[in-house]
Amino acid sequence: MSDSSVSATELTSQYLAQVTSDLEHNTKERERISAEIAALQEQFAALQHDFAVLQNMYQALQGASAVEEARAAAESVTSESPAEAVVVPAPRKAAGRKPAAGKRTRATTTKSAKAANTAKTAKATGTAKAPAASRGTAKKQPAKKSAARTPAAAAGAPKLVELVRQHLTEQKEPRSAAEIADALGNAHPERSIKPTVVRTTLESLVARNHAQRSKQGTSVFYTASEAAPETTGADAKAAEQEAQPES
Repeated sequence: MSDSSVSATELTSQYLAQVTSDLEHNTKERERISAEIAALQEQFAALQHDFAVLQNMYQALQGASAVEEARAAAESVTSESPAEAVVVPAPRKAAGRKPAAGKRTRATTTKSAKAANTAKTAKATGTAKAPAASRGTAKKQPAKKSAARTPAAAAGAPKLVELVRQHLTEQKEPRSAAEIADALGNAHPERSIKPTVVRTTLESLVARNHAQRSKQGTSVFYTASEAAPETTGADAKAAEQEAQPES
């Protein structure tokens, strides 16, 4: 009996020591894992904060790119607006001439009635046709004179390529084709200067090393060359060809 009780006591004490060791180990593991969880939570919170900051920066950059695209589109529309401004007044003049056309129709009807009465009274002599022929001749002669004067006036005016080159030489900063067209249009209101023709003239000057081209974003600017060569016979002929679309 005494031997069995001693063995049972020893077995219990062994189990107690093992369970105590396991409890201590379990407690240490729980403390270690809880510390790791706290560190991971801090890292996760930092990552969330960085994500929010990066997302805001991304949206801001997207908005800035959209604003730049809208600004570039507005500049392209503004550069072509002078050409549209030249085209718009044409219908207004045509509309303003309608009453004059009606007056001319009435005057023509009155004249035709008078001519018919005159023709009835002078059928034998044919005197009604002679005044009409003389009037037609008198109307055609001033038209020929004005047509003959127009080329002479145009021949005395400077070519568009000369105006563009002179304007570039006077400028200290690069200028776009639209800006040059506006400046020349204000300086020479009697001429119809279109931005498309000015752009073609500028590209021709760049091809002949008379001007330099630079690009800033979506806009193209031009400056005069530091040592522009003198105009040759071929350049003058090319300038005349470029100036033809202007009229």
